[in-house]
Amino acid sequence: MTDPTIDIQHLTHRYGDRVALDDLSLQIGAGEVYGFLGPNGSGKTTLFRILSTLIPVEPGHVKMFGLDAAEGRDSIRRQIGVVFQSPSLDKQLTAAENLTHQGHLYGLRGADLRGRVEQALATVGLGERAGERVESFSGGMRRRVEVAKGLLHRPRVLLLDEPSTGLDPAARIDMWRHLREINQRDGVTVLVTTHLMEEAERCGRLAVLARGRLLAADTPAALKERIGGDVITIASTRPAELRTALRERLGVEAQEIDGTLRIERPRGHEFVPQLIEAVPGMVDSVSVGKPTLEDVFIQLTGQRLSEADEPAPEPKRRR
Repeated sequence: MTDPTIDIQHLTHRYGDRVALDDLSLQIGAGEVYGFLGPNGSGKTTLFRILSTLIPVEPGHVKMFGLDAAEGRDSIRRQIGVVFQSPSLDKQLTAAENLTHQGHLYGLRGADLRGRVEQALATVGLGERAGERVESFSGGMRRRVEVAKGLLHRPRVLLLDEPSTGLDPAARIDMWRHLREINQRDGVTVLVTTHLMEEAERCGRLAVLARGRLLAADTPAALKERIGGDVITIASTRPAELRTALRERLGVEAQEIDGTLRIERPRGHEFVPQLIEAVPGMVDSVSVGKPTLEDVFIQLTGQRLSEADEPAPEPKRRR
């Protein structure tokens, strides 16, 4: 990749004795929709705060738009839009008034600001609702106003922290449709942190994080191709005994995940009859499916994403 928009090299960050990011290196090109997938405590929110310039870093580890994040923070801030996980709207104000106050923070005034507010709300499909109070909006509509705020100053990169938090499936689909339009029409690079597999599937490329380390980075399709075949899931009341029997009788090493056994196998449907015949009476049920990103996470970590959740470290407040 030549001249990446974001270039991270050997980034480590600690909260006291705890390592939140451990020697992280990756590059993100202009115009990408890039996701960071991981459970709580994986480091994705810390990385989001660093890329948002909220956490200082040492020189030489993070560059954005060719600027060192340790030295060019103000210039970087003018080129990024940020949508935080926590709501930041005043519900008593209209959508347009919320954006107008945001524009004042960037020194925007007059006709230029009015034009930008109109354009930003139209971009997220809320142009006709500009004069309505945010308190009357659904959760999905409020999230779209948040995105409009992030786009008001026409950034080159839009960062979103868990953008689907609190949204129902229909609102989630609608929000992602607008994000894709923004990316394709305006060339805005979109960065998303998420713990939702459905959301991760929508990214062009994906970085999988766990305990502060980068485990893999590729397209969702390429990550799933690493599985090397179908995923066979076996339910049994005697999983430990069954796992031993599969090893001894078929030479197959199964993973025990959440009380079930998991096998990766090319042409899995052809293997199932052989499996049942080799261990009669030990299989309660068996299913065969194509690999998912959940399977990728299991392969990389040995556990499901939900099981990997742990409390994220509390950042120390700067006095």
